[in-house]
Amino acid sequence: MTAAMANAPSVAILGAGSWGTALAALIARHCGRAVLWGRDADVIAAINSRHENPRYLPGIALPDGVRATTDITEVLHDADLVLVVVPSHAFADTLHMLAPHRPAHAGVAWATKGFEPGSGRFLHEVAGDILEHGRSGGAVPLAVVTGPSFAKEVAIGLPTALTVHSDNAAFAQSVADVLHGPAFRAYTGHDMLGAELGGAMKNVLAVATGVADGMQLGLNARAGLITRGLNEMLRLSAAIGAQPETLMGLAGLGDLVLTCTGDLSRNRRLGLALGRGQSLQDAVREIGQVVESVQTADEVMRQAEKHGIELPISSAVRAVLHGEITPADGLRQLLAREQKAEYPETLFR
Repeated sequence: MTAAMANAPSVAILGAGSWGTALAALIARHCGRAVLWGRDADVIAAINSRHENPRYLPGIALPDGVRATTDITEVLHDADLVLVVVPSHAFADTLHMLAPHRPAHAGVAWATKGFEPGSGRFLHEVAGDILEHGRSGGAVPLAVVTGPSFAKEVAIGLPTALTVHSDNAAFAQSVADVLHGPAFRAYTGHDMLGAELGGAMKNVLAVATGVADGMQLGLNARAGLITRGLNEMLRLSAAIGAQPETLMGLAGLGDLVLTCTGDLSRNRRLGLALGRGQSLQDAVREIGQVVESVQTADEVMRQAEKHGIELPISSAVRAVLHGEITPADGLRQLLAREQKAEYPETLFR
């Protein structure tokens, strides 16, 4: 272990799925160690004994510095940074679980994408409410880690770029420093609202492009859906007060392109299955992991209705996922929309 590794912060990663395991491997390569928490005792045992996550990243060797546990107090005991990597539906429960055990000096970041199911709240709002203040009375530093990243590629060390957004610039930098390395670029920003919107909304739009590809509508249709999908992201970001440049960067456009075009994307694969005529239940069962778009589509449209804006692609995806229309019906509805200017003059005002 190098001197830099010896002085590196201790990082606790909560969530032993594919993305949590990949980030643990990344951090262990950079810092020499990373402690991973998960609920599945068999997966945890395999990580410790075989240096592999056989359920989520089979066949990929993990660094020796990755250690795993099912004990939440153990993983948080001496943590300098807590990184939450669980599905959005488990986010609030995980924060409630970690809150009493978090060391007073440890900030909390998350690589979870989506909204709080049922309320539509952004995850930084949920985290702020649950964690409130540290034991010393100061605000708990919070950050979101997001951008175009497939877990498998990060786990094997392929080049990747992400971004860390926080209201606390020093904390954003400290999280980025832990992630940044020879094959991994970590940028920083201060627009948590926009970063979380991009990370959530791209999953819905990936279903749309997957459906189009499953229906064999061609590359022109795919490009059109991605571009008009970005338009929907920008319209909603303007309505909620996010920064447009965030959506044009890694958290928005970057993640959108990757998720819409890469077959490692669960949301794209869901769309492909639906476009080929498979049922939602069979498609989700076949994928075998959480598909965030199923819940996120509802929350995106909740935001759209709240702010009185039209999101035709997202609306069609939501209707397809609820079985209200078929993919073919959704296509007909989109193609029948009136002709208009590509961008309203007021979008960025």
